[in-house]
Amino acid sequence: ADIENGERIFTANCAACHAGGNNVIMPEKTLKKDALEANGMNAVSAITYQVTNGKNAMPAFGGRLSDSDIEDVANYVLSQSEQGWD
Repeated sequence: ADIENGERIFTANCAACHAGGNNVIMPEKTLKKDALEANGMNAVSAITYQVTNGKNAMPAFGGRLSDSDIEDVANYVLSQSEQGWD
């Protein structure tokens, strides 16, 4: 996975709601490590699925982003969650 590309994709597509690993729509559903673990989202496959298909207020990005871009952004999110979004 290309973490740098994932960061670019995140900044362009995700940061409006998820800047700094937060969630402006559903504040309890952050991208922080503990929240990802609690929600079963602490795996690239789980993040990839949600980014592709959307869930609740989150739109689906499948068809808007390539599979490789989605995989890159999922790896970026997981990497950032491990580092505390510093």
